[in-house]
Amino acid sequence: QVQLVESGGGLAQAGGSLRLSCAASGSIFSISWVWYRQAPGKQRELVATITSGGSTYYVDSVKGRFTISRDNAKNTVYLQMNSLKPEDTAVYYCAADVVQSGDYVARRYWGQGTQVTVSS
Repeated sequence: QVQLVESGGGLAQAGGSLRLSCAASGSIFSISWVWYRQAPGKQRELVATITSGGSTYYVDSVKGRFTISRDNAKNTVYLQMNSLKPEDTAVYYCAADVVQSGDYVARRYWGQGTQVTVSS
C-alpha cells in the first residue's frame, strides 16, 4: 500500500510564495506525479504534472509562476508557487501514479489535500 502525505500550504499575500510537498511511502518502483486544485464551487483542476522521466506540464494559468519538481530518493514532489494571485486560492491535492515493486500496473493514489489561501 502506498500513502501520500502533503505538507505546506497556508496563507500568503498576493505576489508571495508558498511551497507544497507530497511524500509517498511504500515499496515503489516508479512514480509520476500530478498536482490538482479545487476552488470553492469549482471543479477540480489539473495544475501541473511531472513524469517518472522528469517531463513537466503546466496549465496555462500557472505557467511561469509555478514549478513542479521531484526528489526521487525521497519519493517526494514539490510545487513551488511564486507570484501568487487570489485566484490561486484552493485546496491543492497531490496524486501519484505508482508502479510498486514487483507489480506491472500503475495505480493512482491521492494526498489528503492542503489549503492555499491568497489574500489581495
